[in-house]
Amino acid sequence: MDVRGLRALVVLVVVVGCLVVPIPAASAVVADGGGETEQLTLQEEEDEPEADDEGLQLDDADEIHIDIYLYENGSATFVVDYRFPINDENESEEEWQAFRDDLESNPGEYLESEEEDWTDVATDGENATDREMNLSNFTVSVDESSAPRDLGHVEFTFEWSSFSHVELNRIEAGDALSGFTLMGDTTLQVFWPESYSAYDIDPDSDDRGEGSVFWDGDGTEFTDDQPRIVLIENSEATDEPTETEEGPAMPWLAVVGALALLAALAVVGWWLRYRREPDPGVESRSEPPADAGETPQEGPPPELLSNEERVLHLLEQRGGRVKQQEVVSELDWTEAKTSQVVSGLRENGEVEVFRIGRENVLALPTEDGEDSEE
Repeated sequence: MDVRGLRALVVLVVVVGCLVVPIPAASAVVADGGGETEQLTLQEEEDEPEADDEGLQLDDADEIHIDIYLYENGSATFVVDYRFPINDENESEEEWQAFRDDLESNPGEYLESEEEDWTDVATDGENATDREMNLSNFTVSVDESSAPRDLGHVEFTFEWSSFSHVELNRIEAGDALSGFTLMGDTTLQVFWPESYSAYDIDPDSDDRGEGSVFWDGDGTEFTDDQPRIVLIENSEATDEPTETEEGPAMPWLAVVGALALLAALAVVGWWLRYRREPDPGVESRSEPPADAGETPQEGPPPELLSNEERVLHLLEQRGGRVKQQEVVSELDWTEAKTSQVVSGLRENGEVEVFRIGRENVLALPTEDGEDSEE
């Protein structure tokens, strides 16, 4: 074989070898215009993550503030404020604006989600209290504030019926939140009517105002029986008399002189009545002495009686019926102590309690067991 034939044989072997050797399935060879090749890994292309275009959600809120306003009929108004920081280093202003636009365009979706979450909480409350509850009037609003920092607000408001247990002048709240978890970025503040005062709050809180209590999720963990708030209605008998309009300056010297003259006349009258000799021809007009047959009221001294016995003793003295406020005044007790003692007597069936107007009235039970309310 000559040289030319040998070269042709070598070229043929090389071509056949290239056709037989397979190209890996995970790679592709692409030739560019300069003759160089670029290898692309197909598996890497398939594993590239997709871009996340969901944007802000309610769960992304930096803080959640829950305010509860209690009413005398047992219902409550909830205000849930989701707060988002804006104008920070992460350029969250654009994200917040997109989130706000979406919420204002589709408020129904957000309301439905929030209502479902709180309905689950209310269902747990019904099971724990045996009270029938209902959530209604859900609304949502969007706002912004600049002090003390720039924040975006998404605020949900709704009504919760039978949230509290009401009995006469007593409101007990918190049992409807049985099992409620206060997260670290969440706060809870409860407000009550001005006509009520807090008698018991559990767990206690150092951040208490005149008519509210505040818990921070960072330092508070509720147990199964918490939170618990017991309120007692304030007495109207302690109202101070209204001040009259100011008149001209009082002539104090004339007043002092008039009082001195009245005192002198009283002394003279007393001397004339009791110091002069009685007329023998005139029968004595002095009042007869008290009936000797009357004896002072029997019974042990008050300090030997229990609190319950003192209330029952007072009822017997008053003919079987007395206003609760009179018990406060007569026994010099606080309204909270009086309410606690009366509640115990009422539970034991030793007294009956009913309302006349805005006042509680205590009465000894009737023989036939019927209510003594007029």
